[in-house]
Amino acid sequence: MNTQDVQMVRVYLAERGGQLEALLDFLHDEAGIRGWTVYRGISGYGSSGRVRTASLVDLSLDLPVTVEFFDTPPRVEAILERLVAFAGDGHVVSWPARAASR
Repeated sequence: MNTQDVQMVRVYLAERGGQLEALLDFLHDEAGIRGWTVYRGISGYGSSGRVRTASLVDLSLDLPVTVEFFDTPPRVEAILERLVAFAGDGHVVSWPARAASR
């Protein structure tokens, strides 16, 4: 089995305000990231302390979302500052990992 050093990245956003679409466009069109996955939370809160939650009565469009991807460490390092501009201080987490292939 072969492995490659990669850098995992997780970006925390709120669903509202167009941040998500702008970030995904940037990752796909400008940064050339291999791929990403978006997770939509059912509940969460951030630095504001305001709880956002989904319920059958209130189909909120302001839920927390997480964008996760990995790529080579140099490619990730080159875009980290831009990611923080999208999400804000403390909302981008990154760590080294290994990707396995045959």
